Amino acid sequence: MHEAESKKKYLIIGGVAGGATAAARIRRLSEQAEIILLERGEHISYANCGLPYYIGGVIQQRDRLFVQTPAAFARRFNIDVRTQSEATSIDPERQEVSIRTADGRSYTEHYDELLLSPGAAPLRPPLPGMDLEGIFTLRNVADTDRIKAYLEGHKAKRAVIVGGGFIGLEMAENLHQLGLEVSLVEMAPQVMAPMDYSMAAFVHEELQSKGVALYLEEAVAAFERSGEALQLRFQSGATLVADLVLLSIGVRPETKLAQEAGLKLGETKGIWVNEYLQTSEAHIWAVGDAIEYPHPVTGQPWLNYLAGPANRQARIVADNMVLGSQQRYEGSVGTAIAKVFDLTVATTGLPAKRLKQFGIPYLSATIHAASHAGYYPGARQMAIKVTFAPSDGRIYGAQIVGYDGVDTRIDQYALALKRGMTVAELTELEQAYAPPFSSAKDPVSISAYVAENIRSGRMQPLYWRELREADLSKVALIDVRTPEEYALGTIPGAINVPLDELRERLAELPRDRAIWLFCGVGLRGYLASNILRGQGLSEVRNLVGGIKTYRVATAVIQRPSDPHVGAASAKAAAEQPATETQPEPAAVPELRVLDACGLQCPGPILQLRRAMDELPVGARLEVRATDVGFPRDAEAWCRSTGHRFVGSRSEGGVYIVQLEKASVCAQEASRPASAGQRNKTFILFDDDLDKALATFILANGAAATGGRVSIFFTFWGLNVLKREHKPRVAKDFFGRMFGWMLPSDSTKLPMSKMNFLGLGPRMMRYLMKQKGVDSVETLRQQALANGVEFIACQMSMDVMGIRREELLDEVTVGGVASYMERAEQAGVNLFI
Repeated sequence: MHEAESKKKYLIIGGVAGGATAAARIRRLSEQAEIILLERGEHISYANCGLPYYIGGVIQQRDRLFVQTPAAFARRFNIDVRTQSEATSIDPERQEVSIRTADGRSYTEHYDELLLSPGAAPLRPPLPGMDLEGIFTLRNVADTDRIKAYLEGHKAKRAVIVGGGFIGLEMAENLHQLGLEVSLVEMAPQVMAPMDYSMAAFVHEELQSKGVALYLEEAVAAFERSGEALQLRFQSGATLVADLVLLSIGVRPETKLAQEAGLKLGETKGIWVNEYLQTSEAHIWAVGDAIEYPHPVTGQPWLNYLAGPANRQARIVADNMVLGSQQRYEGSVGTAIAKVFDLTVATTGLPAKRLKQFGIPYLSATIHAASHAGYYPGARQMAIKVTFAPSDGRIYGAQIVGYDGVDTRIDQYALALKRGMTVAELTELEQAYAPPFSSAKDPVSISAYVAENIRSGRMQPLYWRELREADLSKVALIDVRTPEEYALGTIPGAINVPLDELRERLAELPRDRAIWLFCGVGLRGYLASNILRGQGLSEVRNLVGGIKTYRVATAVIQRPSDPHVGAASAKAAAEQPATETQPEPAAVPELRVLDACGLQCPGPILQLRRAMDELPVGARLEVRATDVGFPRDAEAWCRSTGHRFVGSRSEGGVYIVQLEKASVCAQEASRPASAGQRNKTFILFDDDLDKALATFILANGAAATGGRVSIFFTFWGLNVLKREHKPRVAKDFFGRMFGWMLPSDSTKLPMSKMNFLGLGPRMMRYLMKQKGVDSVETLRQQALANGVEFIACQMSMDVMGIRREELLDEVTVGGVASYMERAEQAGVNLFI
């Protein structure tokens, strides 16, 4: 290094992650360099990611937030650290920076090389009432001190957090830890924007279980004073009262200084930098939250507000400033992790929704696995979703929601993603294995195997959105779980054919429709799909992530009915065992504990059933499981068996359920109907309006109770299925005669009584509309949406000259055998 180069003057604006790291690295590269570090605040190099935990009391000593004090940092690295000194302008031509100190003094400083690390500022939208006392943002130590002081000086009981990002969720937990009733308001349909909805839904479940009131798809219109409290008014008209409001709706890069200096800004309004982190001016460089840089997957510029990439950029830029532009920055894929109560939530790369937004073809795989060997105590469930390219399997992103081991797994995905690996190459990773830490097949490897099965075509995936939005009358939905699991609840319209009985019951599966399979988490569905494809069935798909993913992704988020007490009541419900109206026994003779942790569904339920068989009447069983769906399954099992569900709670990812054994008489009284008895069949022989109405009303009611519902339309009943706008079809004389004599479609149906040459039906439809009763056409469509099967009698169609093209698309044409097969499996058969 030449002497002139070694004595360069380096000026750095911003003294937190990027600025302080770069300053220390420059000193390590050059002992002779003059380094000046400007920071407009009082502190440098502090742990801003730890601020929520200091507010919540997890970090008790304020001094622990500071990695270095200005004095200690200056002494160790021989750096001129100037806090409370704000850079107000830059003159690139003269290579000077104007600086204003806290006491109002202004001066200029020359530089040879200038580094900008100004960070980002929290968004504060210009809403009415934004300046009211009690409304805060959280970005630095000063913000933290203000929030702490407010909490200590006011008797705050209700907190509202606006924004469901990482900081917002961490603050929700910490304010809850302080005893406040917490509500979270988010404009989007989900929290955690970097994640897909199906993964964020697990976070929704966790928040609600801890008593946080969720207000999704709500936007704040104004803040108002309501006595001593604050009132948030939403754009929907609803209101919410709080004692403290925290705005966590995002940040924007601090680019004012750069823009006024004439530096180039990028497409996302961040400071533009090249691959060496150099700005449009040769002697000015930039790092951290303020810069934009191309995403390694999309190639599109993006803003990345993460400390890890900022520190890496700082090291690279320091080398380039001192040694010349030698080291290129590879870009960040956005790897992040957060603690949300008992959950750990992590993401890297691009979720499916972003890939769709960019128009990038993709596939995804979702698995549910244990953090370590299930037979070793303490195994916890984790959900993993991987996105990848259909062509070559290149990894696009990964998301994990779980309890233990989430951090180590997300780091493996991040490394694979940055190295451009495929899901096939991901299976080559060699992970350390011992029962306390992992399984012989690590969850990362399992996700890669599943992804490669999907990409190669060995498994045809069915995704939860497709299933939710599908017309189930056109497919056969098969639940391959055990009868015990099926009895605890299934997807409406599904038929139970257990995996282990599948080969013997192949004749029950239709050959004229696609077959959609599902199980608990996807494994048994995959095995079933292999069997069916081996038997020559080609249209076979398996539900990715199983019913566990489907249930959580389609769950309706219940908004609190009363925002003033909603969070408190939810919190009480989450922390107290559920109670029933029946009195507590005078004495519980026995309490046994069953450890089912680490077992996948149906393991916990099967263990529960065996343990309950061994208990005396009146004794209680406490079951500990790590399957998040176990409390719901246990409660359903009690309803179906007559045993008493005492209550449930969760502790660090372990779900604890208490049950009480009922007498034999109580068990028999509660025993549900068999799967076949839940099925219903109807024969509609007539085409009268009133009879058609009755048929569809009964069919919809039957569908709502579960089981398979089929309607067999024969002779005149076929008129109910006719299209209103039919194509022209060739018919013989008798076919044309039937067409003239019979109703052309459902809107022309007569009444069985009081028809009065067509006046009766018109009067009936008018009265139904006045009283808010759905029309026969609406009820018919509802039945189809509820999975009711419509079968048109082939023989009747042939006799009456009705062609298939004249009937609704959803109708299946069949004969007596089709009806008899349904009727034999049904507990109720009605002829109308």
